[in-house]
Amino acid sequence: MPDDWANWGGIWKDLEAKYGLKHMDTDMSSAQEIAKFEAEKDNASGDIGDVGAAFGPIAAAKGVTQPYKPTTWEQIPDWAKDKEGHWALAYTGTIAFIVNKNLLHGSEIPKSWADLKTGKYKVSIGDVSTAAQAANGVLAASYAMKGDESNIEPGLALFTDLAKQKRLSLANPTIQTIEKGEIEVGVVWDFNGLSYRAKMAKPDDYVVLIPSDGSVISGYTTIINKYAKHPNAAKLAREYTFSDAGQINLARGHARPIRAEHIKLPEDVQAKLLPHEQYKNVTPIKDAAAWEKTSKALPQKWNEQVIIEMN
Repeated sequence: MPDDWANWGGIWKDLEAKYGLKHMDTDMSSAQEIAKFEAEKDNASGDIGDVGAAFGPIAAAKGVTQPYKPTTWEQIPDWAKDKEGHWALAYTGTIAFIVNKNLLHGSEIPKSWADLKTGKYKVSIGDVSTAAQAANGVLAASYAMKGDESNIEPGLALFTDLAKQKRLSLANPTIQTIEKGEIEVGVVWDFNGLSYRAKMAKPDDYVVLIPSDGSVISGYTTIINKYAKHPNAAKLAREYTFSDAGQINLARGHARPIRAEHIKLPEDVQAKLLPHEQYKNVTPIKDAAAWEKTSKALPQKWNEQVIIEMN
């Protein structure tokens, strides 16, 4: 759990100040966290982890988690939680565009996936074979073009078109590449885009927005280790993360809290997020099994349909 990812550092500071709860953590991928819980079993060195939405059900199916429903459970949407309480998204990620206004070559700021087809700028999505953000970018484009978890051909067609126009960039949209001016329009999670923009020397040169014709909303969940040495401390950490104070803390890190509709964010914190109305056309993943299957096939399809057009 990197301290600057969704302001987890602020959560840990509060847990120590309020409850004397000290913590130590290792930054790992979602798959690594689950593998660690599974391998260590009774010799558990970790009590709690934070994993991508797709990995909550995987961890529960492997039997390495224990359930805990925070007291704000009813305010968490059904799509964002496990019925038994093994996982629940504390904050969401929605695929967005980050646009460098100075690098549009005379084009308008793209407000939708459809707009991308006619611009003069290059679009950067990153590596769909390794980055969940990039794979979800293809899914988001597919949703906008009437596709779904089983059918990402509409999204692939859009990126194939960009590749044919020589307008698809292979640069990964990161804070470093954005800073260097290598990204004209980047496809990123909203919280990444907002965080990157805030760290730029001239934030006003950048626009972050949710494409108006559709996007995918996903997120991150805590998982409590079934073999945790300090299970109650882990449950307290989850409880706090879903409390008003915990949710506001996540928002300070540009992450949209799952209980956003139920809490009043301080004005300075609300300003770190995109307006509610930008999210009216976003869709959660409805068929996780179908998406798992499709995303495994995505790298090959990407190479066969998109990359081949870049030569």
